[in-house]
Amino acid sequence: MIRTITTSALLVLIALLLLPFQLAGILFNSRLQRIVPNLFHRAACAIIGIRITQVGERTRESPVLILSNHASWLDITVLGAVAPVVFVAKSEVANWPLFGQLAKLQRTVFVERERRHKTGDAARAMGDRLLGGDAVVLFPEGTSSDGIRILPFRSALIGAVHHAIGDSTHHDRVTVQPVSIAYVRYGGVPVGRALRDKVAWYGEAELVPHLLNILATGAVDVTVSWGEAVAYGMTANRKDIARDAETAVRRMTARALRSPPALPSGTEEGLAPAVPAFDQT
Repeated sequence: MIRTITTSALLVLIALLLLPFQLAGILFNSRLQRIVPNLFHRAACAIIGIRITQVGERTRESPVLILSNHASWLDITVLGAVAPVVFVAKSEVANWPLFGQLAKLQRTVFVERERRHKTGDAARAMGDRLLGGDAVVLFPEGTSSDGIRILPFRSALIGAVHHAIGDSTHHDRVTVQPVSIAYVRYGGVPVGRALRDKVAWYGEAELVPHLLNILATGAVDVTVSWGEAVAYGMTANRKDIARDAETAVRRMTARALRSPPALPSGTEEGLAPAVPAFDQT
């Protein structure tokens, strides 16, 4: 309980300290609107106790659409810590207490997945973000999984690639990069099927109890694997893009779960220290 209160208080304090800078960044459309969320997520990883190992290299090409598997609300903090990105989320998230406000401050693109005629609006909004210089993260599975399986990638919103190209006078291609998030240890113990619900948030699991459990325990090790970045033009088929990305993410996730990185020297299982997330690229 003491750890939960302390961790929560530190997260709120960091958020309040950074809030004016983020508001200023959005108001003046400056780089701050990308830098501040990245700083917040880095701090959150350090405070909660999330240790990130990166494999591969994040592309520096722009515009770039990042396609990731989705296992937990932690995915937002993990990817937000390793790169300045904008997320795509279901429209319900906008109305969640606290989380909805944080998502809006990070300039999240909200999509009404159940209303197909709204998909085009979301794709155009993603295209605008891409052309504005943002790296956009899309979770093509459409929902979160157990962190071990990879669900089929949906291709509808990948049409944002075509919108971005069609609306641009400066770009004739958009780079797409797959990324895998694999939670490999919890409390220093390898995450298998018995522990997957401790880090993965899926199914009928309630958010608040899951969040409080992570805050109380910490010590989560995650491997972020970057796949090959591919530049696509207007002739690219969105279903082919989705299929290739799904295959790459499935392969990288399986590899990360099969061979998690060694614990740092001097770290005992169950006592993984909280260290800041960092970019190894």
